[in-house]
Amino acid sequence: MTHPPPAHAAFTRRAPVIGLALGSGSARGWAHFGVLRALTDCGIRPGVVCGASIGALVGAAHVLGLTERFERWVLGLRRRDVVSFMDISTGGGLLKGEKLMRFFRSQFTDRDFDALETPFAAVATALHTGEEVWLRQGSVVDAVRASIAMPGLFTPVWHQGRLLVDGGLVNPVPVSLARALGADIVIAVDLNADLIGRHLRHGPAQAAVPASEPSIGWLQNLQRSLGWHRDEAAAQDATPPIPPVLEVLTSGIHIMQVRITRSRMSGDPPEFTIAPRLSHLSLLDFHRAHEAIEAGEQAAQESLGLLRELGLCPPTRETTPAAPPDAASGATG
Repeated sequence: MTHPPPAHAAFTRRAPVIGLALGSGSARGWAHFGVLRALTDCGIRPGVVCGASIGALVGAAHVLGLTERFERWVLGLRRRDVVSFMDISTGGGLLKGEKLMRFFRSQFTDRDFDALETPFAAVATALHTGEEVWLRQGSVVDAVRASIAMPGLFTPVWHQGRLLVDGGLVNPVPVSLARALGADIVIAVDLNADLIGRHLRHGPAQAAVPASEPSIGWLQNLQRSLGWHRDEAAAQDATPPIPPVLEVLTSGIHIMQVRITRSRMSGDPPEFTIAPRLSHLSLLDFHRAHEAIEAGEQAAQESLGLLRELGLCPPTRETTPAAPPDAASGATG
């Protein structure tokens, strides 16, 4: 979906500031790496970057100059690595998230927002009030930790006097924040456009998961370890089975984020929306980064034609053929 830039012709004295709004989507967020790669290859350098949840994490790595290093690490993740980052919590959320953030701090240099060359901000939600919170001061890593605190999965965090959770609850694709940072043209990356109900499995397939479906198998293994599994006696009933709790939670979050995204973006539409097809990936498929990155790059490539037409991709330099030697000598007689 695209919207022609309003008053594009007015940008006569300076180039328009391009803003990048990276959306929420848990493990699907690795698709942002593919989008960034395609935009960079096209010559697009966003003047501002903002993100919600996983979009804030990838966006932070980008403005810190660590995109390639972080992507290499992500591509090396295996299921056992994801499990190793799980610090099970008994209150506030399934995971504390501290192991992941300690690793992130050990691998990547944190900075204050004021020290960034490219303006950046993250979205979070105040748990007690439901207020949308724009994080633009202090530690970038602390802001990212607040932005990724998905309710039910990661525990909330106290940040600057407020208890914060995932920014995707209020602004899953923060177009408005990109404009507030000074963007004239916003490229939005929506990770949830094709998700509602797509990842749920119905009928007998719930009872046995083949090895070829690592996404659902991963969820079921986690649920078994927590004692969250389907009642086998109820499974003998002719009534279609109720999905396990993590799948119900995932679907609920997806429905909410898709509806909120549509509402927010209809009121403040971006000039361009890149929507990777990611419904085959589930909430915790962090070990399937290759698939997500590939989908992100493909979706971005499909938008590059229009971006070039509007002059947002710098023209490629072509070598001008040198004048023949005899032509030069003829000019002097």
